Amino acid sequence: MNGKNKVPDWAYLNKYKDENKQILAPAIGEKWIVFFGDSIIAGWKTIHPDFFIGKTYINRGINGQTTSQMLIRFRPDVIELKPKIVIILAGTNDIAGNTGSIALETILGNLISMCELAKANNIEVILCSILPAYDYPWRRGILPAEKIEALNVMIHKYAAANDIPYADYHTAMKDNQKGLKSIYSEDGVHPNKKGYHVMEPILVTILENLQFM
Repeated sequence: MNGKNKVPDWAYLNKYKDENKQILAPAIGEKWIVFFGDSIIAGWKTIHPDFFIGKTYINRGINGQTTSQMLIRFRPDVIELKPKIVIILAGTNDIAGNTGSIALETILGNLISMCELAKANNIEVILCSILPAYDYPWRRGILPAEKIEALNVMIHKYAAANDIPYADYHTAMKDNQKGLKSIYSEDGVHPNKKGYHVMEPILVTILENLQFM
């Protein structure tokens, strides 16, 4: 196959390939957490880096990713890093149709597959709600608020049935139109620093309950 016919890296498996090679296995007693998701996870370290400094946190967020892409890269970007915990926040790009139309049940199925892979490798999971959004700047007119709420109900139900902690950012950040409060975002989708300040204590409380902090 010549260079012109190379298959694109659809799941962005090469995004963190070199960084992953440089990460050594955790020492005895050392506990790592992988933050796994889309641009909301990726932006966390960029917009509020202080939350990550001095901690055993590994950020593996990729802008625009859907759960179908994330499931493909779950092994190199999560399992092979041997973390104690993986935090999964994803689904809004699926609803936006970034990689094509997809049913809510299929999105949930992708998330469940990630949870099952984590469990099989002795990795604890924290599932996160999808953040509220009234519209997507890159896909105007979809009006995703109701679908986001419906998927969050499905995620929460699965988490509760399987003793998986659930970080409910949606309830804490939604406005009266079920969108993201303007104080927490510039574009209605991605959190700003104030938004991450709301998310962090919700997550920290869960980590404390897991006796991680």
